[in-house]
Amino acid sequence: MKYNTKEEKGYAIIELSGEVDLSCSPDARKQILECLGADKDLLVDLSRVSYIDSSGVASLVEGYQTAKKKALKFGLIGVSDAAMNVLQLARLDKVFPIHASVDERLQDDT
Repeated sequence: MKYNTKEEKGYAIIELSGEVDLSCSPDARKQILECLGADKDLLVDLSRVSYIDSSGVASLVEGYQTAKKKALKFGLIGVSDAAMNVLQLARLDKVFPIHASVDERLQDDT
C-alpha cells in the first residue's frame, strides 16, 4: 500500500493505493486517526485500491466512528470496484458517505 495526504477545499484527503491488508492497514489507520486528531474533516480516496481486507475496512470504520464522536465530516471518494465489492458485502456501502469526487462531496455539504 502507498498513501498520500493532501488538503483540498477544506478537507484532509488520504489517497490510498494498492493492497490495503493486514500488513499495511496499521499505517492507513495511523494516517486516518492523525488527520482526525488534528480536528480535520477527512475524505479517504480509494480509487487506486486494488484490494482491501477486513483489517483495512476496520481502519475505515474506526475513522468513521472517531469522526462522528468529534463531530467531523468523514467520507470515502472514488471507491474502486474492488473496494466497493468488499464494502457492499459488509453492507458498509449503506453506512459510509460515498462520493465519486471531492466536488460531489462538497455539493452534499451545501
